[in-house]
Amino acid sequence: MSSDTTGNTPQDASRAELPSRIAARLRHTSDGLLPVIVQEHDTREVLMLAWMDDEALRRTLATRHATYWSRSRSEYWVKGATSGNVQHVTAAALDCDGDTLLLQVEQTGAACHTGERTCFDADPLPLAQEQK
Repeated sequence: MSSDTTGNTPQDASRAELPSRIAARLRHTSDGLLPVIVQEHDTREVLMLAWMDDEALRRTLATRHATYWSRSRSEYWVKGATSGNVQHVTAAALDCDGDTLLLQVEQTGAACHTGERTCFDADPLPLAQEQK
């Protein structure tokens, strides 16, 4: 994962140059972020959940390379820049409320930092038996 050392933070979103028609629809969390659901474009498999601010979204739309905001490291990272497990963005959409993004990507290699294809490979949670 590549970091950006420009010192930008989610609160610096005012410097982002998103088209106004997109920026007007965004509904951020209190820390200036949007959750991003990442999905394989052809199989619709959910790969991961990440976070973006306006600048990360602008970079993603401009380059088609998934760029996220790391909450733990407080920096931007381009998925796969160091690991080779890149995400080439094939489509991007906002949900009806403008508070969640959906990225459809062509994933190369593992999407999860653990080396798994998807972050949702863990044991499924038990569900109660359905009542018929």
